[in-house]
Formats: sequence, C-alpha cells, structure tokens
Amino acid sequence: MFSPRSTCLALLLAITPMGVLAQNWPARPITLVVPFSAGGGTDSIARDIAKGMADRLGQPVVVDNRGGAGGAIGANLVAKAAADGYTLLFATSTFATNAAVEPKLPYNPSKDFAPIALIGHGPLLVVSSRQLGVKNLPELIALGKSKPQGLNFCSAGNGSINHLSGELFRQKTGLQMMHVPFKGSAPATVELMAGRVDLFFATVPTIQSQVKDGKVEVLAVTSAKRSPAFPNVPTLAESGVPGMQVSTWWGVLAPAHTPAAVIEQLNRAINEAAATEQVRSRLQHEGAATVRTTPVAFGDELRKELALWRQVATQPGMQLN
Repeated sequence: MFSPRSTCLALLLAITPMGVLAQNWPARPITLVVPFSAGGGTDSIARDIAKGMADRLGQPVVVDNRGGAGGAIGANLVAKAAADGYTLLFATSTFATNAAVEPKLPYNPSKDFAPIALIGHGPLLVVSSRQLGVKNLPELIALGKSKPQGLNFCSAGNGSINHLSGELFRQKTGLQMMHVPFKGSAPATVELMAGRVDLFFATVPTIQSQVKDGKVEVLAVTSAKRSPAFPNVPTLAESGVPGMQVSTWWGVLAPAHTPAAVIEQLNRAINEAAATEQVRSRLQHEGAATVRTTPVAFGDELRKELALWRQVATQPGMQLN
C-alpha cells in the first residue's frame, strides 16, 4: 500500500513539467556503455565523444566497456537502466544487424531505447582476394556464376555488418555464396589475404592498410556516392548492383522513457562533440563523415535499419553457421 508521502510525491512528479525536473540535470557523472572491448576503433570514437560531452555538460562521462554477444550484453545493461539520462549506449550498425539474427534478445531494440543522436556513418569496402583474379565487380559476378560451387565471403561473426551485407549482396545478385564467419575482423582479413576466402564486406579501418599495400583487390564501395577517401572506387550501383546501399554508423541511445528535456540536452552536447576537429578527424580515419541529427531523425533512420536487416535475415538461404 502506498503511503500518503509517496502518493504526494507521485502526484508532484506527475504535474511537474519535464523541463523543471531536468533543469538540474546532470547532477552526477554519466556512464556511456560501449558494447565492445576497449582499444578498437569504436571505443576510440566513443572516448572522444565522451570527452566532448563532459566538456559541455559539466560532468564526467565515463566509458564502460561491456563487450560480448555481438553487443547485446552492453545494450541489455542500458535497456534495463533507469531512464534518467545517466546511463547511455554507444550504438553501432551492429545494434541493428545483431537484432535481425537474434530473435531471443533480452531487450526489444525498437521499444526499449530512446534515440538521441547519430554521430556519423561511412561505407563498407567490397574487397576480394588477389588470388581470385578479378579486378572489378562485373568480373566477380561473372566468375561467381561460372563456378558450380559459387563463391564464399567472410565476416567478423554471425550478425555482424559484414555478414548481413554479404547476405544482401547474395540476394541482390543471385550468386551462390557461402558465409564463413570468424571471431573478429582480424582473422577474417588473414584468411582473405591467404586466398582461403574470396570476398569481404569490410569496414574501412579493418582493411585500409591492406588496400594501400595492394594485398587485396578493392572492387566497390557500398555507399550511394563514391567515398572521398576512395574516389576511384565505384559504387555498387555503378558496378551493376543497384538498390544496395549499406553503411556502418555510430550513435547514442538512452533507455526508453528518458525525459524529453534530458534527451534534448544530450542531443546538443553530442552533436557539438561530434563537430569538433578531434572527432571529425577520427571518423575521417575510419572512412566516415560526421552527421548532425535530431532524436526524431535518428529514430527514423534506426527503424529503417532494423527493417532492412530483418528483411534480409528472413529471406531464403540466410546462413547462420
């Protein structure tokens, strides 16, 4: 049974404008959960964003690395956290792709989070083994159609952006392709260079040095337009595969029902942090560009991402091995 005191408090909260409740926010440190191990490219971007947020909000923003289960461990921690703006998720494209292939997640990716801001996005590179002997995407497609066993493609693991991009490419081209998952991008890259796998839909930082050294053949970029970092590399549409635009992205989410006034403050701080030279340079190194979005716009984009990858995951021939 509720006490008179708790009832009065509940009534007070119900009639108090959200802006008043949030006017003293933040009053203590904020935790930014990164659902991957420390030390990688995503972690570096998150730490730059955290520093920029702290400078603007006047409170420390502490990065908490909670890797595992394709990002689901960290995401679940945030989904179950108090909706007060003090626990946030540094999300990437894996948030959407992993949700597409994992039907028994302990959270609902569509309902348990409040989008705050999209920080940036960039293309993947379609690269092939030099041993395969192709120089462009039409040659790859022709070779794949001529081989009874088809081609294979590697990924950093089931549910990764590399995995689902390869599946989407298979669906768009009609090629016979086998998925070969690895525990991370590093071993996948080693097998690609050795010629034991044919194709990789790789993030730019994963494969950039190998492309520069000529150890792999870069065939296309997955963005709608050519990448400024690779101006001579055609898009998939230019190469004969229209209707396939894929990007890797970074953004920040809060638990659902976080007060709108807090979301607005966080959105401003994150957008301003992403606009700094440090973050822009970091994303440029990742082959990406910063963007500035509202929470509503980020939510719309996230819904489209979830719908796209769920559709890919339900098509015939989807491989989870």
